[in-house]
Amino acid sequence: MKIVRQAKINFLQPSWVTDSPLKAGFSTRNGGVSRPPYNSLNLGYNTEDPRYNVEGNRSTFARAFDLPPHLLLTVRQVHGTDILVIDEENPDFSHFQTVECDAVITNQPGIMIGVLVADCYPVLLFDPVRQVAAAVHVGWRGAALGIIGKAVEAMVNGFDCRPADLLAAVGPGIGAHKYEVDRPVRDAFRAGSGYWDEISREVALGQWQLDLQQSCRLQLEGAGLAPARIETAQECTCCHRELFFSYRRDGGLTGRQLGFISLG
Repeated sequence: MKIVRQAKINFLQPSWVTDSPLKAGFSTRNGGVSRPPYNSLNLGYNTEDPRYNVEGNRSTFARAFDLPPHLLLTVRQVHGTDILVIDEENPDFSHFQTVECDAVITNQPGIMIGVLVADCYPVLLFDPVRQVAAAVHVGWRGAALGIIGKAVEAMVNGFDCRPADLLAAVGPGIGAHKYEVDRPVRDAFRAGSGYWDEISREVALGQWQLDLQQSCRLQLEGAGLAPARIETAQECTCCHRELFFSYRRDGGLTGRQLGFISLG
């Protein structure tokens, strides 16, 4: 992925975003008005950053893509597997902002859907045949519960998408070398989506390094996507303070960046 500058903001753009009007990528923390520790482009309402700062940042972000701010749609993420599907025109999208779920799928142009992260992984899906887009929030709970596979299944069942047609981008998140977890996390993976042995490395008694990025890739491949159609960002949010917010690095006092996609 490459960093692209758009108006006042910078974001990572997947290589498969080549034809307008498709817009997709992963924001950085730069280009906003928030003060430390939320400096500067904090896009998350679920922080102690004054709301007027977040609203200003979201307006700056949306207008960089010539989008009215009220058409930038995020939801209330709860680390579950519920999915919001938007398959028809709506006169007002504001009511979706309070829906509790962790993935959004749409075939509607004119809106931008996104998920907010600060170490969790944002995953974008795009079907160029059916013109369907999805944004998925993947923390360890969602990964253990198989949220990516559920999102692909929802695209197949709701829009007749074929997994072989899908393109995916896994955005920046916390690297395994910075992410140690304990037995409850291990047990959740063993009871859920599987792949535990492939994504973990024991570093001490009852402690494992967890590779969430690899979990995302394996779940995408398990859902039927070809490896060549899956792109991953290499940057670790915890290591790159100049580019990204990191919940673990900053002790929870931090902003949120956005994984976003719009059909135009």
